[in-house]
This record gives sequence, C-alpha cells and structure tokens, in this order.
Amino acid sequence: MAFTNISEDDYTLVFIANDVSAFKLVADSFQFQPHGELLTVYDHKSEAVDTMIETCKEQGVHVMSAKFTWPSLSIMGRKLKKMVMCKRGKRKKGLFVFPLHSGVTGTPYSYIWMSLAQKFGWHVLLDARALGPKEMDTLGLTMFKPDFIVCSLYKVFGQNPSGFGCLFIKKSSISALRESGNATSMGIVGLSPAFRSVSPHGTEQVLSSSEIVELSTCTSLESGQSRERLGAGLEIECRGLDHADSVGLVVISCRGKYLINWLVNALIRLEHPHPPTGHALIRIYGPKISAQRGHVVAFNVFDWKGEKVDPAIVQKLAGRNNISLSNAFLQNIWFSERSDEEGQRALENRDKVSNKTRKSGFGITVVTAALGLFTNFEDVYRLWAFLSRFLDADFVDKETWRYMAINQKTIHI
Repeated sequence: MAFTNISEDDYTLVFIANDVSAFKLVADSFQFQPHGELLTVYDHKSEAVDTMIETCKEQGVHVMSAKFTWPSLSIMGRKLKKMVMCKRGKRKKGLFVFPLHSGVTGTPYSYIWMSLAQKFGWHVLLDARALGPKEMDTLGLTMFKPDFIVCSLYKVFGQNPSGFGCLFIKKSSISALRESGNATSMGIVGLSPAFRSVSPHGTEQVLSSSEIVELSTCTSLESGQSRERLGAGLEIECRGLDHADSVGLVVISCRGKYLINWLVNALIRLEHPHPPTGHALIRIYGPKISAQRGHVVAFNVFDWKGEKVDPAIVQKLAGRNNISLSNAFLQNIWFSERSDEEGQRALENRDKVSNKTRKSGFGITVVTAALGLFTNFEDVYRLWAFLSRFLDADFVDKETWRYMAINQKTIHI
C-alpha cells in the first residue's frame, strides 16, 4: 500500500488472483438497490468487465456503457453525462466503473467524470490496471477517493505472468457490500507467512504450515527491492525499482510520452509507394500525438491494396522477431451521419451467432503495443523497423514460406 501511495487509514486491501477475480468480487458483493445500475466506460472488450456485466445482469441490474466517437474514440460527453446525471427519483444509483485512460487506445479520460458520478450518488470503481510502475503516485486519491480501486501488480512490479494483483476497498464504503459465500471461487488469495531455515547442505528452505520447499535461491521483496539470497550467504540486489526512484517519476513519465508520441508519428508516416493511389501502411485508432495519451497504441496494418492484414498474423510475425504485441477488440463505437464510410466498413461482427444489434457484437480487431518502464528508444525503433517491412508487398508470403520451410519436419516430445 505504501508503494502504491494508498493510505491504510482510508482503504483496506484484498489480494486477488487476477483482474477478472477483482471485478467479479465487486459485482457479487455490491448491494445493488432495486432497479440499480452498472455504468462502464470502456472502448474495448475486456474479459474482466464482461464478467462483471454478466454477473450484474443475473442480479437484474440495468447495464449501460459509454459510447465513443469515430475516429478519435473520445467519450461522447453528452450521452455519458445524461446517463450519470439521471434524476435521483427516477432510478436508484449503482456502480460507475471508470479507467483513467483506455488500456488499448491510450485515450485519456478526465477525473471530472469520477467527480460527477460521486456527486450524483454513484459508487465508483477506479480501474488502475493500465497505470505503469510508480504512476500510482499521480492518482488524485486525496481529492476523489473512489470506493474501489483495482491494481495490477504486473504493472507495478513489471513481472507477474499470473496477473496477481489487488483490490482496494474504501473503509467507509464497506457497508455497501454484502458477505459473499463463494469468495474462494472468485479468486481471493490468502498469503501465509513463511519462516526460513538453512539446511546442512547450504540450501535455503521455505517452511509454511502446509509444505516445505527446498530451494537453492529464494526471492523476496523488501522496501521495493528484489533480493536474491544464495546459499553461500551472498546477497544480490536487483535495483530496477530503486533506479526508477532515483531517476524520478516526472522524468520517467516524460520519457514514456516522448517514446509513444515518436512511435505514433513514425508509424503514420509509413505509406505504400506510388501515390496518390498508395495507401497508408498503418492506421492508428484513438488519439494521435498527444501529451496526455497513455503509453499504449492501437493500430492495424494495411497492404498496398488497402486491405487489412490479419492482426493475428502481425502478432505472430512480431513474436518471431522477439517483439511483443497483443490483439484487442474495439467496441461501443458510435458513428455520426457524417462519419466516413471507411470507418463503417471497418466494423466486424465479433459474435458470429448474434447479428441482431450493433451495440455489443460489432467492433474492430486491432494490434496493440504497450510501452513499459524500461522500454527504450532502441525497442521502439525495432518495432517501427519491423512494421515497415510490411511495405514489401510479398513480406507476409515470404515469412509464411520461410516458416513452412523451417518446420517441414515436426518432432513431438
């Protein structure tokens, strides 16, 4: 709690196995009033948010979602304001789920929405999963104090494949929760204290009430440092987070903004040859160059004919070049009558079974690149250089042939 700059006087902490567990825990435990509501602000599909929505629907909760304008993917302010400020006597308020910026497009959102929701009687869940290490210090918690905060330790400490994280609950809001009988199935994690002893062989043993594990090394976190103790008594300190502290949050934040904006600027300048009939290689979704945007960018790659390259193929080819990219699905997109037809054609049906409505099943599959604490210019340039190879009209075919040639004989172990 000290590392995330959250006061023990104001909040209590629940460790959770993953972000889905945190959202489901709140949905199951929150005491929605009759005709209560859930209002979410997400421009992309999220397993955690979808789980919360389904859980609330099972309880008869009315679910609403913010809409986002094309092509900037900024919040449709008037529509969201109307949903937040609906008359007190008309509906019972419920839960407002709000991220500080999109974890896919990097679109920033104003604190004002959180303040407005609190003013009109909503309980607020602040989604802080997209924040990187040390960025939790920038939260305006002393001013707004949301009822719930979901934090990912993957983002805070940089390495955590399990997604292990925590849910902060404001102590004054505990009365809004009811006791749930299925806490274990929802992914609440219990941490058991362990004591260590050194065996005669010089290896270290970690003993708990349920098991004894013999290790040649043991890793622990102390005061923001990762220490690795060897059996011989030699102690190695991994000072990555200490280095971040010494450099300072302002410098780290500015550096990240410079890198993401350089990448966006470089990508939108890539064009297929033979203008004016040539097409842009990369299409960015969400904000372009902006000092307020998050350190993540959503985009798609298009060939010289203007056809989108399958994001899954882009991700696989990037992986073979030791570049980590992800895929996401943009949704809740609203087109005005004057929106370009190109955006309308870009929509895909995520749910092939249900074709009835555009509200949930339609969106755009995109590639995403996220910058971390230790991302440097070389990393960003390598990504740009890799994507520029798609200017070669035969690049995908060549890579497919090379992959098939290398893997002509597969040995199963």
